[in-house]
Amino acid sequence: MTRACGARDWRENRILHRCKIEFGGEPVSGKNSSFAADLAGAIDSSTAQPPRAARLATGVLAGRSNRLADLASGSLVNRAVELVDPARCRMWPGHNRDYAALSEERCHDLIESLKAQGKQEMPALVRRLQNDPTYDYEVISGARRHWSVSWLRSHNYAEFRFLIEIRDLTDEEAFRLSDLENRAREDISDYERARDYLRALNLYYGGKQGAMAERLKVSGSWMSRYLDLARLPDALLSAFASPHDLGIKHVTMLKPLLKPEDRRARVEQAARELAAKRGRGEGGPASPPDVIRYLTVAANAPKKSGSPKKSGSADILANADGVPLLRVDRRTRKAVTLTLLPRDGGSRADAEAAFRSVLERHWPD
Repeated sequence: MTRACGARDWRENRILHRCKIEFGGEPVSGKNSSFAADLAGAIDSSTAQPPRAARLATGVLAGRSNRLADLASGSLVNRAVELVDPARCRMWPGHNRDYAALSEERCHDLIESLKAQGKQEMPALVRRLQNDPTYDYEVISGARRHWSVSWLRSHNYAEFRFLIEIRDLTDEEAFRLSDLENRAREDISDYERARDYLRALNLYYGGKQGAMAERLKVSGSWMSRYLDLARLPDALLSAFASPHDLGIKHVTMLKPLLKPEDRRARVEQAARELAAKRGRGEGGPASPPDVIRYLTVAANAPKKSGSPKKSGSADILANADGVPLLRVDRRTRKAVTLTLLPRDGGSRADAEAAFRSVLERHWPD
């Protein structure tokens, strides 16, 4: 202890001596003496510092060790992303997109985006195939991207390649992942999604709608509407220009038309006749609301021309062929509110006759 203190006193005296030299030989004040003591203490404390850790500990090996630890804990995900020829990829049979319905028109926005970016920004999700000489991967989610890149490669953009992210998934996991990615997309129709849900219901959930809704984190009523849409008979769907035009909002109007059986038979017959007229180029109602009004009229037993037919809270006046002409929306003591239906395929003469029948009922001489 004495020896250590003596060494400290010697260093302080050396510092004081240097200060006298620096300040022109003037006596060192008490303030400067204290400064010298603090400086000597700082020198002592620096010598007491523990030895610095080896530089290698914070270098490459430590970084690799930290990365492996992150991977093991799940905080870091390591996934394979590749650029491949889209011809080496096939669609997964459970894909919720109707690949055959894709066209340049339906993919126009994506094609233009790919051209502008010069590449595909968002990878498609795929599974690797084994022992398949034709294909290497199966597309779980990304049908539009696959179609668009394939189209570009065959239309003077041969440099484009298909960006994929490879996953190891069961069929049920693939279904949920595909549904989650596409649920908020507007470019996939309600009908495509509905058919996918109906297929998955029996394949993965034993036909138990509640179990499926719980697994997908959706309400039971939300799931019911989609399944009702998927279960609409083909004969009814033929009345529409495309089933992809239908949404779940239309299900509540169509489902009541299918009961009882005689009502369903009339609706399906009217739907087939409307599809035949469209096939012959004879026109007729085209938009989903107009087609539904047409089918609603047909659902009721035939009545005399110009007589009103009930459709919910409104009366619809049709011609002898069941084509809607006018709708009586509201009747009060003082007024009658009408809606003309000129796009449903009726003639002007029929509409005038129906209008005269309304005048006779509600505006007597």
